[in-house]
Amino acid sequence: MEENKQSAGTAETASEAPSAQGEPAPAPQKPNKFVEFLANVLRGAAIGVAFIIPGFSGGSVAAILGIYERLVGSIVGIFKKFKESFLFLLPIVIGMVLGIAALMFPIQWGLANYPIPTVTLFVGLSLGGLPSITEKLKGKPKWHNAVSFALPCIIAACMLFLPTGANVDLFHLDVGGYFLLVVVGMAGACALVVPGISGSMLLLIFGYYTPLVELITDNLLRWQNVGVSIAVLACTGVGVLVGFYAVSVVMKFLLEKFPRGTHFAILGFVLGSVVAVYFTTVQNAPPSLSHLYSSPWYWAVSVLMLFIGAALSYLLVWLVRKKQAK
Repeated sequence: MEENKQSAGTAETASEAPSAQGEPAPAPQKPNKFVEFLANVLRGAAIGVAFIIPGFSGGSVAAILGIYERLVGSIVGIFKKFKESFLFLLPIVIGMVLGIAALMFPIQWGLANYPIPTVTLFVGLSLGGLPSITEKLKGKPKWHNAVSFALPCIIAACMLFLPTGANVDLFHLDVGGYFLLVVVGMAGACALVVPGISGSMLLLIFGYYTPLVELITDNLLRWQNVGVSIAVLACTGVGVLVGFYAVSVVMKFLLEKFPRGTHFAILGFVLGSVVAVYFTTVQNAPPSLSHLYSSPWYWAVSVLMLFIGAALSYLLVWLVRKKQAK
């Protein structure tokens, strides 16, 4: 009996030990689904805005925001894990549509009147978010990692040397022209998924970027040529969906089989695209704005935009890390 009491007392003492050392660890809090939904809408808006600016990549923005791998996985798993993938992709798609619709006119105005400060703001956003990529590159790099970084960096930078095609007349297309829209949409989606390759720049090179923007701003939004506009956007959208899925399958495979090398390649694409975006911006700037280049205020504002963009992006990365740590 005494041994039983002693063993019972020992058990009670053991059970009270955690409270004697301190309060038990609180149970992990479940994420607020509404807050997470809004956060993904904002991430989607950032990805959509990146698609508007020639030289920027939506894939780069997704990588900087720390959702690239999950985004690719959700696209690939849309058939196998439909509900989970759909619930993750829905707010991102909504954000992309809202971001493009809300910021297309302001960004086009900024690119037309103050191109360098406008682009520099987004360059700062890209550079400030690089820690979300570099944190996955810990350890001493090997020679093949250097190659994985250098080749994408060179490819992204060399895109600026590709000639820009003549603008296509989207209102007088034959059957082959509409089929070509599907192919162009696939190419744009490939560039949107692959970090550092700009979908808008590819559209610019193919001669479709300006006509598509004008089709939306000057026709569809003003309720003119609605039938043709919807047909053009529908064919382009089919290509985007097909390209999105196909390239996501490839990227998911690379991230699973060669994660470190793939992240080195992503970093190379991002840094190489910074060179391309500045060259493209200066090349496409109207000659009437050349007087701005001699203004010290113009460059001072550009530097300020760089620091503002970098600070905002780094703050976002810091908040994401803090949330993950909790």
